[in-house]
Amino acid sequence: MTPLSKERVAELAKKLTPEQYNVTQKAGTEAAFCGNLTDNKKDGIYLCIVCGLPLFRSEDKFHSGTGWPSFFQTFDREHVVGRRDDSHGMDRISIECARCTAHLGHVFDDGPRPTGMRFCLNSASLTFVEKGKELPADARPIAKKLETAYFAGGCFWGVEHYFQLAPGVINVVSGFMQGSMENPTYKDVCNDETGHAETVMVEFDPETISFRDLLRGFFEMHDPTQMNRQGPDFGSQYRSGVWCVDDKQLNETKAFIAELEAKKAFGGKKVVTQVEKAKKFYAAEDYHQDYIEKTGRECHVTKPWWLRKEK
Repeated sequence: MTPLSKERVAELAKKLTPEQYNVTQKAGTEAAFCGNLTDNKKDGIYLCIVCGLPLFRSEDKFHSGTGWPSFFQTFDREHVVGRRDDSHGMDRISIECARCTAHLGHVFDDGPRPTGMRFCLNSASLTFVEKGKELPADARPIAKKLETAYFAGGCFWGVEHYFQLAPGVINVVSGFMQGSMENPTYKDVCNDETGHAETVMVEFDPETISFRDLLRGFFEMHDPTQMNRQGPDFGSQYRSGVWCVDDKQLNETKAFIAELEAKKAFGGKKVVTQVEKAKKFYAAEDYHQDYIEKTGRECHVTKPWWLRKEK
């Protein structure tokens, strides 16, 4: 996400009404139950009123009873930024548009499943585009063909962190895959009864980094010879796996593992990594996302090739 310059934001802000300007540029708050989008039940996408960046989807909106539009997750985790807000004698997290820094509202941890989050928005910070209508130019994604890969290597915190540092990786999300329950929570998965594995979804630019490059880094990050565990973590949720989106990834992964075993990359130990066609991916709760960056904690993973001097 490329932030806009202050000059560009100031130019865009000239089109705003006084209330929209007060909310987005001065962190104001509109009166409860007065916003025009609070009771909006139409299907569509909510955009930033200033720069047009997609922020929320109608399917993620819920009735919170607070008097402000409420959502349990964002359109894209990279589009909304949280910042500590201790104004008015309260300790809260305010949220901003990642592209133009427009103030949007606040986020709380009292929302519904599956995220448990409540993004509380000012209607004045949003504009709504109904499903079926053309999005404005500023809301359209840059045309670039990305690919997706899914990796399970034990606790997803560290795996997510290191994949985020890879060149050509655009987005990484922690979540759950290959289980039987729909919309599982972290608690559900920890009970070891749903069959899910802690997994990271990796969206990458294949012109910059190949799927094979990601495989190499993945097998360097964790110990693929351990069955249903990584480091101190035990259970099937911590199993090693590559969940492939197509036959090309499936065959490439199997061939890569065969190469590792042929050269006895792990001291002759058998690689127990599961290689399967990908099932549905479920994003984990918001507090799991960017966990290493938020907490500074260490995890079991070791540095992959893109973080070492030798390439």
